[in-house]
Amino acid sequence: MSPVHSLSARSFRIQRRHVRNNLVRLFPECPEALSPMQVVGSPAPAEDQHGSAANRTAPDCPPAAPASPEPRIQEHGPVRGDAVVPHNRANARLVGIARLAASAPVAETRRRSAEKPEYFVLTVKSILNKCDSDRVPFEWTINPYRGCEFGCKYCYARYTHEYMELDGSEFEKKIFVKQDAAPLLAQEIGRKYSYSSARSGGERPDHIAIGTATDPYQPAEREYGVTRACLEELAKREGLSVSIITKSNQVVRDIDVLKRIKERSELSINVTVTTLRPRLARLLEPRAPRPDLRLAAVQQLHEAGLPVGVSAAPLIPGITDSETDMDALAKAAREAGAQWLWSGVLFLMPSSAKQFMPFVRERFPRLASQYEAWYTKEAYAPEEYRRKMSERVAKLKLKYGFSSRPRAELARPSLSEQLSLAWNAATAPQAGVGIARQRPSCAGSEKLRRDVP
Repeated sequence: MSPVHSLSARSFRIQRRHVRNNLVRLFPECPEALSPMQVVGSPAPAEDQHGSAANRTAPDCPPAAPASPEPRIQEHGPVRGDAVVPHNRANARLVGIARLAASAPVAETRRRSAEKPEYFVLTVKSILNKCDSDRVPFEWTINPYRGCEFGCKYCYARYTHEYMELDGSEFEKKIFVKQDAAPLLAQEIGRKYSYSSARSGGERPDHIAIGTATDPYQPAEREYGVTRACLEELAKREGLSVSIITKSNQVVRDIDVLKRIKERSELSINVTVTTLRPRLARLLEPRAPRPDLRLAAVQQLHEAGLPVGVSAAPLIPGITDSETDMDALAKAAREAGAQWLWSGVLFLMPSSAKQFMPFVRERFPRLASQYEAWYTKEAYAPEEYRRKMSERVAKLKLKYGFSSRPRAELARPSLSEQLSLAWNAATAPQAGVGIARQRPSCAGSEKLRRDVP
């Protein structure tokens, strides 16, 4: 039997542990062209993407603060000697998930490509994880893997590798396969899950979101089948509330078990499509399936009678946020049978910004100063920009007749302090001056737009 699956899981004792005049906008709109930019270089060659990342602006369990936990020093236990670990922690004794990761055995794989990531078998004490954030409409998450091979440049979930004392750049290079996920899930559903959630006033069951910090249908799923095993366990239950989010067309493999879940529980499937442009998608999401393959999966799921929608998240300022591109995406999603459409603006935690900002400077240099002004001190884009994008998405939903996203109304959005969009000559930092000076003219927008993949 596979070292990842066993008939029963060991029993564990779980331990809990402002807007003024002179508004500065990002890339002023022109009737002829929107969100001008320039791409430097060309995308890497694409593999045949028939297999199988989620984002921080939609389903997620955001930490209270950027996650860079300092390990406790102990007398015994493995030591992380990886060069990517900061020098002051390189010799620290590891505890918790970091200790488990450091001692995780290599997982057998049939893949021989030199580009493949390293796979490890991770012993975990829990597969059903509690999410207490008021920002999201679910109580529990299931992430069958740690890390994701798709390597999306903007991925918020890179912070999860930091808990294992690994650098966020290792997120797509070291994939941890959770062992005994299905039998663990069977135990935890009975012990933790509530069919009358407090969030709904006791009227609805707790909601389980699958794939909030890893793509459940990344290539690893072909070999290890952890996602499938979890779905099989959920299909045995009745009265659950479950959702899945993925960038992969591999989800259609599980149409049979998804139908069984739908017969007995609430189910919603979300397929992420951030852009219809293949070359741009390859830059942003290097190893994820092409946009057309994802939309084809939406159509197959719809034709199978399964509730499916499209996530256009994250909207990436100046890159995927033009009115023309967003309209085209919404239209394509509707034609594929998507019942709902939702989105949110790019969210950059420090571990993500560390990867994304150099990428912007290299590939989209005209956007670099704006991104630095917006995201250097904040994880969110300015509130005024987010409001504008929200209004644009709302208009598209109305135009194409999309319904509301299941359970989205149960989320309780929280407000956070945002960067001001106003530039005040008396108080603005030097970066603000740069923003005002770099503002492009409408006359030059069309030329820049043609340079986008």
